Amino acid sequence: MSEAWDLVVIGGGSGGLAAAQRAAEYGARVALVESGRLGGTCVNVGCVPKKLMWYAADVGQALREAASHGFDAPLRGPHDWALLKAKREAYVGRLNDIYAGNLERRGIRLIRDRAHLAGLHLVAAGGELLEARRILIATGGYPLVPELPGAELGITSDGFFALERCPPRTAVVGSGYIAVELAGLLQGLGSAVRLFARHDAVLRRFDTVLQEAAAASLQEAGVELSWHSVPSALERRADGLYLHTRDGAVHGPFDELVWAIGRLPASAGLGLEEAGVDTDEEGFITTNLYQETDVAHVYAIGDVTGREQLTPVAIAAGRRLADRLYGGMEGRHLDYSNIPTVVFTHPPLGTVGLSEAQARERFGAGVKVYQASFTPMSHALAIHKPRARIKLVTAGEDERIVGCHIAGPGVDEALQGFAVAIRMGATKRDFDDTVAIHPTLAEELVTLR
Repeated sequence: MSEAWDLVVIGGGSGGLAAAQRAAEYGARVALVESGRLGGTCVNVGCVPKKLMWYAADVGQALREAASHGFDAPLRGPHDWALLKAKREAYVGRLNDIYAGNLERRGIRLIRDRAHLAGLHLVAAGGELLEARRILIATGGYPLVPELPGAELGITSDGFFALERCPPRTAVVGSGYIAVELAGLLQGLGSAVRLFARHDAVLRRFDTVLQEAAAASLQEAGVELSWHSVPSALERRADGLYLHTRDGAVHGPFDELVWAIGRLPASAGLGLEEAGVDTDEEGFITTNLYQETDVAHVYAIGDVTGREQLTPVAIAAGRRLADRLYGGMEGRHLDYSNIPTVVFTHPPLGTVGLSEAQARERFGAGVKVYQASFTPMSHALAIHKPRARIKLVTAGEDERIVGCHIAGPGVDEALQGFAVAIRMGATKRDFDDTVAIHPTLAEELVTLR
């Protein structure tokens, strides 16, 4: 038995790292257990490498449009996937090292192992029992593979980042943001992509204006969209992979098939049931507003809880938890409303707050919508002219803005400031009274009529 720790964190992803470091800054004695690479999904097989790939596809698109702006810069030969992958992995490796150094500087003990709850205040890891006054579970999640014949022949988003070359022909199965992003990246870097969606739209949790924008941008990029396609089996033939769907159709051949149909919690093997920590039927750990499980000294944050599976959400929840437990900030917790997020398509899509449908369900006739669609100036001279789309959803007599949805270049940077304003309760009049920055896409949000 080692000496007692104030906090033992199980999981070295974004949320676990944030909570551990904030607690240590308050003087808590912290140990962190992680069997894989530090940084979790986001840094290793998620946000960070994805955005690097997105930038590469963005550069490719700019090169293809260069002649429209007077440059003699044709693309010469195919994209060097292997070079990009090597540079990407080197960058991620540096981040892994930085995280390890940050833990060491804060006096946090890092144990490279899997962990499980071994008693009321005990965590088994690294061949020893760690006595913990409090335990935080931040083990994240992993991509779902369907239980279908031949499903193992496909890859997930994890496998996408392991690819050594760009597949000439790719099938992507799914309609959420991971499916949409990977389909766009692969098409932009040279693959011929076909996306299979269960329904007749992508991004069905988003406002319809962004659903339409996403489908349009994929089609404009050359991605083939197959609606109402429910997989039933995957098989390999001599010329590639073939996807069978429930309607009896067979699609292919493909060189790779990517399953992007959801994620499950990495909660198995943690000893949760034995410890009395409640989970739902899918294995997600149930928590209250304060990230508390039904065991008094055990907490959970991030994707393992199934609540808003986004990296900044896990980080914010972890820091607020440490603020409350060790920083004396009584009542501190994460408010899960008005969380902004961006889908990295080309152009990107951004959203914060309620969709129009959600707003009408909550506020009824008190909802008023302002929207516009136009060609942004960044593409005024280009051959390829994607439409930008913006929508503000307001509620009540004061027209408080309850939803903001934007599709267009630069959205990934512009949305952050608007998210602050909306969280502070901005009204349509506040937007109207703000002087526009001209010429920009973002100015359209403060000039809508």
